Formats: sequence, C-alpha cells, structure tokens
Amino acid sequence: MSLTTIRYRISHVTRITYDAPVASSHNEVRMTPLTEPGQTALENRLRVKPMTWSHVYRDYWGTHVTSLEALEPHRQLEVESNSTVERTLNADTPERLAWADYDLDTLKDQYDEYLSPSHRTHLEPEVQREFRDAVAGMSPTDAVQTICALVNKRMTYVSGSTSVGDDAQTAWDARTGVCQDFTHVTLAALRVVKIPARYVSGYLCPRQDLEVGETATGESHSWVEWWAGHWTGVDPTNLREVGLDHVVVARGRDYDDVPPMKGVYQGRSDSKLSVSVSFTRLV
Repeated sequence: MSLTTIRYRISHVTRITYDAPVASSHNEVRMTPLTEPGQTALENRLRVKPMTWSHVYRDYWGTHVTSLEALEPHRQLEVESNSTVERTLNADTPERLAWADYDLDTLKDQYDEYLSPSHRTHLEPEVQREFRDAVAGMSPTDAVQTICALVNKRMTYVSGSTSVGDDAQTAWDARTGVCQDFTHVTLAALRVVKIPARYVSGYLCPRQDLEVGETATGESHSWVEWWAGHWTGVDPTNLREVGLDHVVVARGRDYDDVPPMKGVYQGRSDSKLSVSVSFTRLV
C-alpha cells in the first residue's frame, strides 16, 4: 500500500569559520519549511551562536526569512535549524493548459517574473532553438517532460563540478552540475518555450525506503514548478515528479532569491563554510 502521509525531523547545521576574529556579521537565513497544502511545518527551532539581534519576516516570494546580526567579535558563526515536517499527498489535479492559454496577455502579465530570463537562466540563441525544436508539435505537458528528460540525459550530476555563481549556459556547456544547475537549465528552457516556471529550494530525503526511527544524511535540494493551471512540481535532477520526500523551504525566480544563508561580515579574515543535513523519519 502506498503512503499518503509521512513525517520527518530535519536538522540543518551551517558553520562559518573565520581564520581570524571578525567584528560583526549580518545574515539572512532561509531554513524554515513552509506550511501550505500538502505540507505542514509542525515545529521549527533556529539556534544561532553568537547572535545579538534577529528579525523574522516573509519575503516577496512568501519565504520565511530570519535576519540576524552578531555584533560581538567571533571566529565562528553556527546556525542550526531543527524542523518537524509532515508531508501529505494532495488530490490529483488533472487540469492542463493548451498553448493558446499561454499566449493570453493576462497570463503573461500575471507570471511575467517566471517567464522573463534572468542572468542565472540565460541560454544562448542556438541552445534556445535546440529546446524549441525538441518540443515542436507537442502539448505543453509533453514539452515539460521532454525538456526535463533532455536536461537529465545531457547533463551528469557531479558534486563540486560547478560554483554557486554559475548560470544555466555555463552548466549546459560543461554538461555537468548539481541540482541547482539542472534546475536553472530546466527553468531557462521552459521560459524559452513560454511556460512559466519557478525555482524551488528545500530538502530531499536521501532514501525513499527510510524506516520509521531511522536517520540518514541528506542535503539541500532544488527542483522546478511549472504553471499548468496550477503549480506542478518536477525534479529534473532525478527525472521524477515531486513527492512526499521533497520538503519545500523557499521559492523564487532562481537561486539568487532562495539561498539558505547569505550575508556579510566585518573583518579581514577568510571564511570557510561547512553544512550538514540529516533526515529522521518519524511516521
């Protein structure tokens, strides 16, 4: 019998170590899972050392953001997010749009931010033509599936093969990347064929067969949602639909809108980042 509900405890720890004391640091943290249909954040606790001041708000895209400052000299900043999240299967929504629907000015205006290319989702004209030709004559749903399959086939997942600042064209030329790169290329291709698409950041349980009470090492993950009359998730890195093992934290146009942590510090030292994520299945 297939599962309809699953519950996880997710621990996400980020440490920034400086090779000399810094006077202060200022950061934004996006590590709190959203509560929305199909997902409930039952609990979230954010522990920060050191911390002088913090403020919580929702950004333009609806993401839960904690802005924080450490105003005392420190050589390490540690942020630990512990969340309990319940995922539930939503009822199937078979609605699908035709190409004529995507040509409507009302849709173009409403989803302009998810149709316009950004510097992260830039593709050269010849690559744009390749994706257009690949889906010529298909329905929008088949076009999405074909684009995801093409990206997954042409690119190889290689950890550390790209940098966090790379764009879609750089990843496509290299034919390698991580989930962020697969997502950016897919977003770029969908926008080329005029399908609104947005970047989703969160977590993916590392094992679909994780037993109740078992813990496994995971990592942050990203995937795509495209507009089909409703937002529909697809994971081009793993070439599958988004399921109970995907946990949503943030959405935006591309990675620049959703980084788990970003900020600045005052000092002349270099910094080193380390991140660990673990999943424990509770139900």
